[in-house]
Amino acid sequence: MPGHWTPSQTVGPFFSIGLEHMNRPDLAKGSAGERVTIQGCVLDGDGQPVPDAILEIWQADADGRYHHPEHDGSKGANSFFGFGRIPTDEQGRFSFTTIKPGPVHGPEGKTHAPHLQLSIFMRGLLKRLVTRLYFPEDPLNASDPVLQLVPESRRKTLIARPLGLKDNILEWNVCLQGDNETVFFDC
Repeated sequence: MPGHWTPSQTVGPFFSIGLEHMNRPDLAKGSAGERVTIQGCVLDGDGQPVPDAILEIWQADADGRYHHPEHDGSKGANSFFGFGRIPTDEQGRFSFTTIKPGPVHGPEGKTHAPHLQLSIFMRGLLKRLVTRLYFPEDPLNASDPVLQLVPESRRKTLIARPLGLKDNILEWNVCLQGDNETVFFDC
């Protein structure tokens, strides 16, 4: 009815409508570098799985360079695309394969430890959640300028854990609330 306002609606779930072609469970395909598989779950504040979340991954290549659209293959440019989108399944699980990125040189010459940048979208969120995933036992974690901003007791929420089943398989869960809440950054 004209002139009447209705309450805002929450977002989704609509991620599968028209976006499935953007899902990329293998970011490493055709790329040089150490392959690694990341497995995990997105969990709500009660520890229950979130079956309709999407994780967007953006990362550098094995040399610490991000893909840039102005580069072309003839100039030795970075052919690793570095972007992927992964949905969770009905149990809130996700899995993707990528390459371990190299250290990234940031502002003021500070080196960032190898990491993935992630955005999480899901029903009920009006703004994406932004976080990072770091690799276990990487010596540069101790000096990473972003990781150092996080209280030491919470840093473990940003560092993946080896599963021990096979080499290069890591576990990393996204906890939306609670005692083990993943650290999220304002952007």
